[in-house]
Amino acid sequence: MSKLLTDVARTLVPPRGDPHGPLPPLLVVLTVVTGVVDAVSYLALGHVFVANMTGNVVFLGFALAGASGLSAPSSLAAMSAFLVGALAGGRPARRFAAHRGKLLALSTSLQTVLVAAALVVSAAAHAKVTDGVQYTLIVLLGLGMGLQNAVVRGIGVPDLNTTVLTMTLTGLAADSAPGGDPGHPGRRVLSVLAMFTGAFLGAQLLLHTRLEAPLGLALLLLAAVSATALRLSRGGPGGLTPPG
Repeated sequence: MSKLLTDVARTLVPPRGDPHGPLPPLLVVLTVVTGVVDAVSYLALGHVFVANMTGNVVFLGFALAGASGLSAPSSLAAMSAFLVGALAGGRPARRFAAHRGKLLALSTSLQTVLVAAALVVSAAAHAKVTDGVQYTLIVLLGLGMGLQNAVVRGIGVPDLNTTVLTMTLTGLAADSAPGGDPGHPGRRVLSVLAMFTGAFLGAQLLLHTRLEAPLGLALLLLAAVSATALRLSRGGPGGLTPPG
């Protein structure tokens, strides 16, 4: 338990000399964003995920088998947008590999623009999700999450991938066995809690207000991460360059 609590503290407030510097807490915030946007996409855009591609593959299979309440075109649109976003994120991930702060600032700035566009579309439609609005939002949010996934993969902070929890939960359980390498249990626990928090807040806002509210929350979080990453990268490499 002491190692877990120590790792949680080190993740949220990295100590001086940490090889990843201020990146871990910023990635925790991005994990909250993932929960928020997947709450929006699943609850308001036709039972589809824009970040969890495993779910979309399964939903696609269900839809093609004739299950009600699911849409094969929606799942395909989400997966296609995610792949395009990941493809777009691969190039800057290689170009800015020498400075992870600039990479994170650039990617989250682009995500902020995409979510802002989604917010504008929702507001213009007065939160009425027609087919055109539905697919536009799926594409915009899917592009952003694909970009985030590719860039976070390039940043390479262990146990903080911001979008997928299956292996995080597996590692948390399997590596806690006697003789296992516990890795970073605090990061894993924080990833789960951050995703849960984002999903809960996104659902609460969506169910009790309008579609613009969770999109606005995601926009604010992304803008904060982008501004912080940009400021830190200008202030010096710190832990924002590749470790060791």
